[in-house]
Amino acid sequence: MKRSEINAILQEGDEFFKSRMWFLPEWAYWSADQWRQFRHQCSAVFAHSLGWDITDFGSGNFLKRGLFLFTLRNGITGQSGKQYAEKIMIVKEEQETPFHYHKFKQEDIINRGGGNLLFNLYHAGDGKTLDEKRPVEILIDDRAFTVNPGETLSLKPGQSLCLDPMVYHRFYGEKGSGTVLVGEVSLVNDDSTDNYFYETLGRFPEIEEDEDPLYLLSCDYAGFLGV
Repeated sequence: MKRSEINAILQEGDEFFKSRMWFLPEWAYWSADQWRQFRHQCSAVFAHSLGWDITDFGSGNFLKRGLFLFTLRNGITGQSGKQYAEKIMIVKEEQETPFHYHKFKQEDIINRGGGNLLFNLYHAGDGKTLDEKRPVEILIDDRAFTVNPGETLSLKPGQSLCLDPMVYHRFYGEKGSGTVLVGEVSLVNDDSTDNYFYETLGRFPEIEEDEDPLYLLSCDYAGFLGV
């Protein structure tokens, strides 16, 4: 992805957050110089990969297959401290986050407003295939439901879906219903070791630096700040 594209996505996404009365930490808007000034206070931010996160999953088409995230809080797997994570996300109409599962992370995905969020679910089978025979048991707002493999499930504003580990899931905004503000509350999130995609995909973008960053992404900290 070009940095200019990422900057435009950040600008639009931040405006959407604010239109939904969702506000971010002060450091979300720091310049690189401010990060350097206050970096001695931010070891937890760096260690826990907090902050802006834009990905097109290597598709080259963010609007078709991509996701806008901000990680608000997180811990580190196997260490003391926070054993939970929280993200806020933006999903546009028909913008897909492709099939993936987690071996360890249990998560609640919450439609916090806007359009409807659609899901397709499968058990992970042997960890590499979609189990097309076994129904999936889920909780929606802590009510128990059983859905058929691959069945389209609609999460309306205010509803939440609890996903257990080893369940393949993909989600996308329903066409004609509007952009969705999506929350995630989970066990510790580790995007480097606990994301298992059905296809071979890139989780973090390869960035072409055609202009300066509007805001640093979490994957920028090492390159720009040396942390």
